[in-house]
Amino acid sequence: MNRDPHSHKGDNGKVAVVGGSRHQHGAPLFSALAAEASGVDLIYVLLPDWHENVAKETSLNFQVIPLNGESIQEEHIDTILNILATMDIAVIGPGIAHGKENIKTVQDIIGASSCSLVLDATALQPKTLRHVKGKKTVLTPHLGELERMGCPQKDLKHAAQESGAVILLKGPDDTVVSPDGRVQTIAGGNAGLTVGGTGDALAGLIAGLIAQKMEPFEAAILASRTIKKAGELLYAQKGYAYTTRDVISQIPTLLFAKRPLSRDA
Repeated sequence: MNRDPHSHKGDNGKVAVVGGSRHQHGAPLFSALAAEASGVDLIYVLLPDWHENVAKETSLNFQVIPLNGESIQEEHIDTILNILATMDIAVIGPGIAHGKENIKTVQDIIGASSCSLVLDATALQPKTLRHVKGKKTVLTPHLGELERMGCPQKDLKHAAQESGAVILLKGPDDTVVSPDGRVQTIAGGNAGLTVGGTGDALAGLIAGLIAQKMEPFEAAILASRTIKKAGELLYAQKGYAYTTRDVISQIPTLLFAKRPLSRDA
């Protein structure tokens, strides 16, 4: 990724992460750490105030916006939308509770947001495809979340075309589908990537790349390839005993090496 040598703070990407609940603090922080590892300038983390301190301790670069209560609620909508209006892109969904109020609030935020979006986890609901029309969006479901959205796997191309969203279906092989009909399959990785949090890291990495002006389809492909390659490198060192934090630590080297990952890597 090229960068203007005369750019200023914020010119190279502003990412927000909206997520978390009382029992889920790691998910949004993994997304934020992966965005940070992509090289973006500014990262805002909006999560329940239960986790304000751990979020601040996770990275000195995070600008932490604590939200009162146990999870994302209706009373937070205006605060979240005001922050998102200043962002290049937001990751929404990691770690958010699955209560009816939480889900409705998330869908309202998606519908009203003015920045680009990467949607994962609780943000992936039956109405999500409808709410993202007209927005620059990447959806990152696994097969169960795709079914919850009411989208059969065989209809991925149609869903992407109708919604205008790039869809990355996660699995042993990832499948990335563009609204214009392009499809890319990414093989690689290993079963160590089933460790909790790798999907959150994937979402954050996609957001970081888009914030740095990469097109969503290409960003989804590169992020998938990077996470899978990180898993392969870590398996050689640790077997299956590696963590999502380990995966994230590999991202800068894989992205910014003199010979970055290609489609054939």
